[in-house]
Amino acid sequence: MTGLRVVHPGALTTVQDLGRYGYQGMGLSPSGVLDDYSFRMGNIVLGNDPRSAAVEMVLWAPTLEVTVKTAVALVGGEVRAFINGEEAPMWEALVVEPGDLIEVKEFKTGFASYICVAGGVAVPPVLGSRSTDILGMMGGLEGGLVKKDSVLPVGTPLVPLREMAGRRLGPAYIPDFSGEATVRVIMGPQDDYFTDNGIQTLLTTPYTVSMKSDRMGLRLEGEVIEHGKGADIFSEGITVGAIQVPKNGLPIVLLAGRQTVGGYTKIAVVASVDIHRAAQRRPGDTLRFSATGVDEARGLLLEREALFQKGSALLE
Repeated sequence: MTGLRVVHPGALTTVQDLGRYGYQGMGLSPSGVLDDYSFRMGNIVLGNDPRSAAVEMVLWAPTLEVTVKTAVALVGGEVRAFINGEEAPMWEALVVEPGDLIEVKEFKTGFASYICVAGGVAVPPVLGSRSTDILGMMGGLEGGLVKKDSVLPVGTPLVPLREMAGRRLGPAYIPDFSGEATVRVIMGPQDDYFTDNGIQTLLTTPYTVSMKSDRMGLRLEGEVIEHGKGADIFSEGITVGAIQVPKNGLPIVLLAGRQTVGGYTKIAVVASVDIHRAAQRRPGDTLRFSATGVDEARGLLLEREALFQKGSALLE
């Protein structure tokens, strides 16, 4: 098998796409990328189908050996990466040859970065997705983390490799994931379980991302959010971006690798258009919340979707 051979796997490296939907009622997490914006931009750079799978790296650096000629694009949180010892730029197509070594050595900003590949990572789809569901142990590479000496097969490029040179994302579309961020939230579905003071706390005070954060969720440290009617409810389905507040009063922002149900009250949900910005906060970064309405959040999401539809027009 040819593709990308894993020389060093990193700590939390998986194959991900946009997720596996339609099965949460059966207890299967959608999973998928933490940062859908960067992932989709990476596929645009390479001329891929928007759902083409990529290698997701979380705060620890893998090393991959190329065993077939292809092209890759590094996107997401800013990293220092090298190809055969030479520093590689991000957000642009890089043609690589068999024997080339891709080393990601330093995460400078953000929580997750991606190695997108022309034609996508071609592991077999499971229930319509190539995403790794770590909890359900399915998808990706046998449902688990990428391991040393694993080979990630790559698909057939839609854009000829000879046309890859010079394909790079316009600077206006490259996000900055450094430091503090404010993300918009829609209040509910159990905001009535909190006191007015508790809601004000969420919307006016900064929170620090904890070292305990992972693909399941961002655990936040800061001022305690006051419950009015207790922290527990009957377990119910939960969506990405939901902000649970357990008994200790410290919020948890649920991310792509979350469980499917939960019994803690949810004070608010991060607007879909901002989830990638929340997910890219690394331990020690500051996160703030501001309230918005459903109509505004939907409008912003539609604007972003229209941006993606421009495809190669986003390249400089």
